[in-house]
Amino acid sequence: MSNRLLEKIIGPVSVPCILLGLLFFAASLTPSLLPRGPAVQGILGGLVTAIGYLIGQIVALIWRAADLPLLSGRSAKILIALISTPLVAFFLWVFGSSLTWQNDIRQKMGMEPADALHLATILLLAASTFAIAFALGRLVVSLFRLIRAWFYRIMPPRRANVFGFVAVVLILLVVTRDGVFDRVVAGLDESYEAAQELFQDAPPPPSDPRITGSTASLIDWAAMGKYGREFVISVPDGEDISAFTGRPALDPIRVYVGRANGDTPQKRAELALAELIRQGAFEREVLIVASPTGTGWIDPGLQDPVEYMHDGDIATVVAQYSYLQSPLALILETSTGLEQAIALQDMVHGYWKTLPKDARPRFYVNGLSLGAWSSMHATNMFRLLDDPIDGAYWAGPPFSSNFWNYVQNQRNPGTPWVLPTIGDGSLIRYASHTTDGSEGAANWGQMRIMFLQYSSDPVVFYDPYSLWRAPPWMNDPPAGDVSDDLIFMPIVTQFQLALDLAMSFGAPPGYGHAYYSQDYIAPWVQVTAPAGWSPEDTDRLKAHCDVGYQLGCANGQR
Repeated sequence: MSNRLLEKIIGPVSVPCILLGLLFFAASLTPSLLPRGPAVQGILGGLVTAIGYLIGQIVALIWRAADLPLLSGRSAKILIALISTPLVAFFLWVFGSSLTWQNDIRQKMGMEPADALHLATILLLAASTFAIAFALGRLVVSLFRLIRAWFYRIMPPRRANVFGFVAVVLILLVVTRDGVFDRVVAGLDESYEAAQELFQDAPPPPSDPRITGSTASLIDWAAMGKYGREFVISVPDGEDISAFTGRPALDPIRVYVGRANGDTPQKRAELALAELIRQGAFEREVLIVASPTGTGWIDPGLQDPVEYMHDGDIATVVAQYSYLQSPLALILETSTGLEQAIALQDMVHGYWKTLPKDARPRFYVNGLSLGAWSSMHATNMFRLLDDPIDGAYWAGPPFSSNFWNYVQNQRNPGTPWVLPTIGDGSLIRYASHTTDGSEGAANWGQMRIMFLQYSSDPVVFYDPYSLWRAPPWMNDPPAGDVSDDLIFMPIVTQFQLALDLAMSFGAPPGYGHAYYSQDYIAPWVQVTAPAGWSPEDTDRLKAHCDVGYQLGCANGQR
């Protein structure tokens, strides 16, 4: 195939832009929050190479539009040679250090070291990813030229260029966000509900009338979905709890409303309240309004321990809002989780406020990952000031959470971004895999708010502004599970963290976004202050959970 035919198929290729793309590729080999295997590194490398090439093309376009001088012939070749020499040296240094960097993170996270870099796999996947991105770019350029040619018929060329560009941008926005994707997501949710109705594969409903989904329940068993059914039947009963504590215990109350149980967030919230009242939830010592992850899943490692702490004298209510994995739900169904959390908290807290203060349960809100985000959004100032809740426990709060960002920015000077101190610690504290949130300059006040976050969790510490500036936590000394060689690089760091975000669920337990049941327990003690509970009880419960007896010791989330 001749060079002219190849150029006709793929279009002209700019050598300086390729060099810039390769510089981005080399930079992508440096460490970020989580270790990367060869396949992930190859995809990342190809993507940032394409981004570097695109930036080079944009700069060249602006340069030509400004009618600045262009180098050609021998001068251009000399300049390219001068640029290539330090680039090759940088390549060799990065490739030589990459395996060491990745194994350093693996060692910090208790993982087996990689035995080789697998350079061939990285380069092959990088080239394939770049080729796909390049082809998509050519399609966009062809679309622009097609639209511009149509505008040429009715307006001057300069105006046609501007309108053609605007039209392409609008088309891409509609297709990727407000058009096809939204309809696909809605269709997925609706088709899933239809499948639930057409293919009833749920086990028989519980025979105990006190359990959600039973024949006496107001909530249909089949429509609760898999995660809802698991949630209400996997609860440790009073006998199990009593065997552990040595004290009399009740069967905990768990109420779950599936997305298919109601057409709107309001209807699902009304159904949840009615079921809580039916089961006598407001006569318990503790009431928790929990927000699930995107799929509707509640981590049993987070839920079970608090029921042991309070001798089963506790009720928990959950309402599902999506079937998508949390990262997809966060991007594609931004408002659904917020609307459901608001409706449920408004409904339950509104009824709770009508009860005598000395005859109602203590009120807590809780959420993990996307559930933490929606729970925080629903816990507004009116609920905090009018008739305040007793506390909140939010694990793995996503970076986009407004309340979390506000609190983070109130940290005491000199305290690290990943584990800050807020005021005297009487209202808000932080826990991680290295601390349980028990330390504070002052004792707890009337309300207790706890954040559990791992310093290596990109769901928490991803920063969209890292496209051009270092995230706040990069300005602090690195945490114990973060690479000492992590550095900020404009644009490249953004894509490294974005890929970490996508891969965060696969981290080892206790790192990334894989929250571990052992780390949930002590913060629950701090937030809910179970009567007669001792540090020895905490240790016993951790050991109990560690062997998996009756506890859903989940090492991650969905």
